[in-house]
Amino acid sequence: MSTEHETQETERNGAQVSTGTMRESDQGESAAIPELVIISGMSGAGRSTAAKCLEDLGWFVVDNIPPELIPPMVELGARSQGNVARIAVVVDVRGRRFFANLKESLATLDAQNVKRRIVFLESSDEALVRRFESVRRPHPLQGDGRIVDGIAAERDLLRELRGDADLVIDTSSLNVHELRAKMDAQFAGEEVPELRATVMSFGFKYGLPVDADMVIDCRFIPNPHWVPELRPFTGLNDEVSHYVFSQPGSKEFLDGYAELLRIVAEGYRREGKRYVTIAVGCTGGKHRSVAMSEKLARRLVSEGVETVVVHRDMGRE
Repeated sequence: MSTEHETQETERNGAQVSTGTMRESDQGESAAIPELVIISGMSGAGRSTAAKCLEDLGWFVVDNIPPELIPPMVELGARSQGNVARIAVVVDVRGRRFFANLKESLATLDAQNVKRRIVFLESSDEALVRRFESVRRPHPLQGDGRIVDGIAAERDLLRELRGDADLVIDTSSLNVHELRAKMDAQFAGEEVPELRATVMSFGFKYGLPVDADMVIDCRFIPNPHWVPELRPFTGLNDEVSHYVFSQPGSKEFLDGYAELLRIVAEGYRREGKRYVTIAVGCTGGKHRSVAMSEKLARRLVSEGVETVVVHRDMGRE
């Protein structure tokens, strides 16, 4: 079917768009397929903020789109002669029955060789309940039940999508500005690096980071907290770092994990995974995990991995 005939067919049928594979332009050149980011996650976790951040960075953003319309939108972007090079769509349970079509739409995009990424916004039940109560709005899935019932139902619906996400951001303890900073760190660059890593120190007594891909436990190392002259400082202090890495097994532990991460990073690159969060924990997230995170991040950088270090719980004591 010719391009001219397709255009006429579109006009007669009320601007319907084919969901077939990307076609060549009238000039015979291959259409430039736009880059696609799918934003999803828990209601109240910050999807609108993440979408607004991408919009400010120049992305074409569409909120609450039925998943079956994503492939046609990408095709229209490919026909825009480069005017729509980056598209971000927000997909969530507000679409109700349409949300069930997301898996088929993702398969269609893969068949079209669309470069796509999924960003999943996560948050704890406590934080979500607090946010819904503060704005006095019901959860979209709670029905006649409680907010926690809606949250539980949503987690169940989104479980598979969360597992397929390229980037998971836990917003439980983030404000709007901190979430925007995280999005900027991932998407503001002109070029997307092969792999980006976030190394996050944390304290086990404050809970595991829910967005961690790997968790490293440093609690076998003697705690500087029990050394009076070191207790007031953090793992960023040279004396604390020297103490941590002078303990038996510390350097070997760092070397072993650095080698493990080198292997994992190579695997992630082969599989097209662009983001990884490595959580490094000790009891309070102040001394050992901070020192280990800093050293581990330097090793990753030396392997060509763009790395950001976050000390989640430092200063909470």
